Amino acid sequence: MPTLEIRDLHVTVDEADGGTKEILRGVDLTLKSGEVHAVMGPNGSGKSTLAYSIAGHPKYTVTGGTVTLDGEDVLAMSVDERARAGLFLAMQYPVEVPGVTVSNFLRTAKTAIDGEAPKLRTWVKDVKQAMDDLKMDSTFAERNVNEHFSGGEKKRHEILQMELLKPKFAILDETDSGLDVDALKVVSEGVNRALASTGPGVLLITHYTRILRYIKPQFVHVFVEGRVAEQGGPELADSLEETGYDRFLTRA
Repeated sequence: MPTLEIRDLHVTVDEADGGTKEILRGVDLTLKSGEVHAVMGPNGSGKSTLAYSIAGHPKYTVTGGTVTLDGEDVLAMSVDERARAGLFLAMQYPVEVPGVTVSNFLRTAKTAIDGEAPKLRTWVKDVKQAMDDLKMDSTFAERNVNEHFSGGEKKRHEILQMELLKPKFAILDETDSGLDVDALKVVSEGVNRALASTGPGVLLITHYTRILRYIKPQFVHVFVEGRVAEQGGPELADSLEETGYDRFLTRA
């Protein structure tokens, strides 16, 4: 069973004045294939830093701890090596890629990850099916990546990538941000389809519990000031809906 292990992870970020600030202060998490882990917490608690540090964003510097995927050192891998190893990041703010169509982007990414180009006939069928499931118009494939996309279109495109690239572990950074109820349902259904078909481990980062009504986590972790302040099952998310984060901030 594929396993992603994070042990005593410490991460800093450079500040505008030339100094550094520690964001993550010793994070421990273990994700296994097929599990959904929700990471919740107030703004500035380190949730997105965790996501981008695992993915290899150069803005963040790991100063201590380990991240391993099936025993292999993730932190020693380049960004593309992490993707080929089975890591996927759905970004909170997906970037525009002018001049590159969605169809070309998806096929190039699939080829890079698998080491060979997918058979065209099968690939076209798979893309069409995934787009239909996400209620995306067929013309979407010929638009430039994220250029002039609405917030909902960007998030659907992220989940389209997840469904087609079939990662071992998917990190979803506030995928529910800016989505209306209909778009949230469609995106959540896409994640659940991936869970049912290929069974990736999912690290679901969110402020709110509303997405957890559609994507059911087995584990919930509350981040406060760069640490896991509490963890438990789905009932912890229900408690947060009632009490918010004040009790954790007071404790911190």
